[in-house]
Amino acid sequence: MAKVHFSVKKRARQNEKRRQRNMTLRSALRTSIRKVVTAVNTGDASAAQTALSQAVKALGKASSKGIIHRNQAARKISRLTRRVNALSAAH
Repeated sequence: MAKVHFSVKKRARQNEKRRQRNMTLRSALRTSIRKVVTAVNTGDASAAQTALSQAVKALGKASSKGIIHRNQAARKISRLTRRVNALSAAH
């Protein structure tokens, strides 16, 4: 049986810590997006606008941290913004 080096154990600890952090941030990101979609579906324009600003901030932070790709963040921001703007224009 080969010895497991200290650096291998440390790398495993770091990977697990990063995985946990990424899962937390990704979950919060999904929640913020879901709030925008829910507000749009209920027809509440002011709540949708507030939720959109929080979701845009969360998407930007997630893309800068490497949680999601920057193009994915830009695409989601664009689609959410279009939905909120369409709701605002309808009212």
